[in-house]
Amino acid sequence: MSYSVSDLQEIQKKAVDVRANILAMIPPGKVGHFGGSCSAADIVAALYFKHMNVYDDPHDPRRDRCIFSKGHAVLAQYACFVELGYVDRNELSKVKTLNGILQGHPDMMTPGIEAVTGSLGQGLSIAVGMSLGLRLNKSNSRVYVVLGDGEISEGQIWEAAMAASVYKLDNLCAILDKNGVQATDAIEKVFPIPDLKEKWAAFGWHVIEIDGHNIKEILEALDESKQIKGKPTIIIAHTVKGKGFGFAEGKAKYHNAALSEEEYQQALRIIEQMRKDV
Repeated sequence: MSYSVSDLQEIQKKAVDVRANILAMIPPGKVGHFGGSCSAADIVAALYFKHMNVYDDPHDPRRDRCIFSKGHAVLAQYACFVELGYVDRNELSKVKTLNGILQGHPDMMTPGIEAVTGSLGQGLSIAVGMSLGLRLNKSNSRVYVVLGDGEISEGQIWEAAMAASVYKLDNLCAILDKNGVQATDAIEKVFPIPDLKEKWAAFGWHVIEIDGHNIKEILEALDESKQIKGKPTIIIAHTVKGKGFGFAEGKAKYHNAALSEEEYQQALRIIEQMRKDV
């Protein structure tokens, strides 16, 4: 599918909205997973606002499913739910409180959440089960699962990868948010996993490699995944932790941290400039 300049601008605007909503959830002094939510912002904007089949009812059986296996970055998903009308905007200020429906990790009480995740490594297995179930029901719906590059050191990921290949799950697309930084340091220093493209291909997956902040590349990769038959697809999306906010980019410090008042005000100014630039 070809995309016009206005199509791409529309998604870029949504990606700015996603980042703005992420900020609204973690005001100064409130700890939250800022870095990994921002690295996934362009991916979720492309998924929810252009590519996936979504409906006014988040439980509509015709919907495509999206699971955040890297559940700590669910703020990016919540940000989309507000724009879709699944969640009231007032809930943003109540994230991670007993009075709200948006918890620190995905919970089924939140409209739009497909599975409880956060214990890393489990989301792909859940996605495999959903894909099999949809096939049995002769559904045309697809399953998308967002993985973290720190998360894929979990053995369960590779068990699920093998199962998806064995069962030829061409209704399953994984997206690896490869931002290069996990909770405490760079992936390369903590638990490097080399040759990812070759590794996933060896496990029987169709592999696409893209710039995870280029909306056109994201959309084209998602379109390509729908054309693949007889095997699952993984999109290795090269991203930047904290993307868009220079003070946080590429830094493990912002994996799960509270922004200072100065950083927060700077981030708000950045959002303002993003809106002008789109």
